Amino acid sequence: MKTYTLTIDGEVANPVKLSWTDILKLPKTASVSDFHCVEGWSVLNCKWEGVKFSEITRLAKPLETAEFATFECADGYTTSLTLTELAEDNVLLAYGLDGKALEEGLGFPLRLVVPSKYAYKSALWVTRVRFTSKKELGYWEKRGYSDTADVWKNDRFSR
Repeated sequence: MKTYTLTIDGEVANPVKLSWTDILKLPKTASVSDFHCVEGWSVLNCKWEGVKFSEITRLAKPLETAEFATFECADGYTTSLTLTELAEDNVLLAYGLDGKALEEGLGFPLRLVVPSKYAYKSALWVTRVRFTSKKELGYWEKRGYSDTADVWKNDRFSR
């Protein structure tokens, strides 16, 4: 993990680059939630461990113009959410699941977890968080999936 860096930039007063050591020094939290795939399956009672997204917001100090955050991943994947959605208490940048470090296939070293959204909004292998004033459609949203991805409204595809 000596080479991992999380870049936090865009429309912020305090752009920052966090090393793996820096991330582990941030306040750690655990959150239990269900994980829902747009294909119709779910995993119940996942215990995620990591950093609340609100901590990232506190560090970066988004400008008043920033309303969204776009997540960029090591494999080129992107997704975007509103800062209001990301402010939910159970939204994490997770590095652990069920008492163990994340496996590579589950997003190691750092993945976004947004329990109220379908899993394609919970980006894996996050390397950059960019605060923006305009909504940016991500990988799946550009291909016809719903940008809201609301699990409780069964909002799977754009209309």
